Amino acid sequence: MRERDVEFDVIEYLKTPLSREDLERIVDLVPESPEEMVRKDKNFSELGLNADDYKSKDTVVEILLEHPKLMQRPVMIRGEQAVIGRPSEKVLALLE
Repeated sequence: MRERDVEFDVIEYLKTPLSREDLERIVDLVPESPEEMVRKDKNFSELGLNADDYKSKDTVVEILLEHPKLMQRPVMIRGEQAVIGRPSEKVLALLE
């Protein structure tokens, strides 16, 4: 984004947690299914969570409110569109 001189805001959601409304909006804007917003990494496993329990918008928002570190990142929002920024080509497509 910097290489393309695109202005952007960084939201440090671990320092300033996102509200339920913010998370609901992000989940709605990302074209992937809600479950893609949850990182199924070591933290997820250590919490003893089951991926099958986090497929709907409501369950995804709940888990991300309780455990914000599990949110996929980065998430880029431009207007009324958003993408999970992996792979980076998704971000480039959003900018076009």
